Amino acid sequence: MAKDDKLDRLARVALFRACSQAELRHIARLAEDVSIAAGDEVVREGTEGREFFAIAEGTATVTRGGGPVATLGPGDYFGELALLGGVPRDASVTAATNMQVIVMGHREFLGLLAEVPSLNAKILAGLARRLHDADVALGGGLRVL
Repeated sequence: MAKDDKLDRLARVALFRACSQAELRHIARLAEDVSIAAGDEVVREGTEGREFFAIAEGTATVTRGGGPVATLGPGDYFGELALLGGVPRDASVTAATNMQVIVMGHREFLGLLAEVPSLNAKILAGLARRLHDADVALGGGLRVL
């Protein structure tokens, strides 16, 4: 994937939409482009996660407890909780088609936040939006204090 193409794709990821071009360049420098074949399990529910994934091309199926939960496509992301809390994966994600993903590991993410402090508030805002969207999807059932 070309450098400018990678920046464009990162800019379409909801978590990074508020980032400047300079911030996106920092993210792109630390993130890795990875190809995943259709049918491959990307992450498994219950396992420890240490990576974040942003889908550049292709689609993936999300399952929880063996049942389908969602379909993800370009611009969608998963694994952000693994970057922040080191908690077990709460779902499995399997490539429905061949995929190109942008991957960032836990260590690179923490280094990025230390190197570019302006990203902290922007990423927290993106995570807050995701939590809000999940709450709305559950009919306001989340009780976050």
